[in-house]
Amino acid sequence: MTLEKARELLKVQADLGGGYNLNGAKLILLEVQREHGQDAVDQLIKSMNLEAIFGFQPGKPLR
Repeated sequence: MTLEKARELLKVQADLGGGYNLNGAKLILLEVQREHGQDAVDQLIKSMNLEAIFGFQPGKPLR
């Protein structure tokens, strides 16, 4: 998955919010982590304000 595609998918999850969307966002970030590493995940969390929306923390493993 490209980072741009991940950003698009995460935007949909973030716009809807909620528990189901938290799980969807987590799966997307896990895929990004697998393909691009933790730095890419941290950048997405920071740039998309996912810490405030879902509670994801940069630098902290998603598992």
